[in-house]
Amino acid sequence: MYAAEFDYYKAGSVAEAVQLLTSHPGSKLIAGGHSLIPLLKLRLARPTALVDIGGIQELKGVNVNGGSIRIGSLATHDEIASSSAVQNACGMAAEAAGGIGDIQVRNRGTIGGNVVHADPASDWPTVLTALNASFTVAGSGGSRSVAAGDFFQGLFETSVGENELLTGVEIPALQSNQVAEYAKMAHPATGFAVVGAAVVVSTADGRCSAASVAVGGLVPAPLRAASVENALVGKELNADNIAAAAARVADDIGDSAIGDFYASADYRKAIVAVEVKHALNHAIGLAHH
Repeated sequence: MYAAEFDYYKAGSVAEAVQLLTSHPGSKLIAGGHSLIPLLKLRLARPTALVDIGGIQELKGVNVNGGSIRIGSLATHDEIASSSAVQNACGMAAEAAGGIGDIQVRNRGTIGGNVVHADPASDWPTVLTALNASFTVAGSGGSRSVAAGDFFQGLFETSVGENELLTGVEIPALQSNQVAEYAKMAHPATGFAVVGAAVVVSTADGRCSAASVAVGGLVPAPLRAASVENALVGKELNADNIAAAAARVADDIGDSAIGDFYASADYRKAIVAVEVKHALNHAIGLAHH
């Protein structure tokens, strides 16, 4: 099927993109197009216009400055995965980017398009939530910063407004006492996460001093697993304590698990504790991929 008719505009700057969105109600942004083009072809999306932001230089680039990683919204997954600066500052981010889709998807798909689409099976939302990332959003009123916990709001839903665009993602670099890992049960055809878990663990005196655990793939939006985090803090990070903490994730999921024709909600709930345990074991070196 072909897309319904629409007008096309190419923006040369963030300000121009905002102006085009504002002056053409019902328009959509396009950069990599991996999420939008299939929806256009199926006519599940019928924008009045497409605003192409793929040539805006200020949205590109990956930079590490001190304790922060700044990623432009047009940075491709491959650029992030192959960045030695990202690998050194936050290996989990580079590894997650390298596990998205296939080489064609990684070469063309952008981190901005991925997170704004907010597919619950995507890897980035879960990883960025665990990393306490922040998102810079531009609109007619200027720019604002949104924490990951407020950015992802539901199934295919974020806090980005109708006439706004995501300009960048900022990730705190891992500290010397922190380790992080992402583990997922991947769909064999697409690489999407049937269930995914991302963890960031801080240690002091041989014990967990802080933990950030996020799960995705089985919930409408990435979810911080507070019960798991609380069960880890103050404990020695050994196999028994990790297994006991990971089992607590069911308390956080509750009745929010979603299912589809590939995996039921009950199956995903059974697997999520396994992936949390895998991520924690990988992070501290008890197990390896």
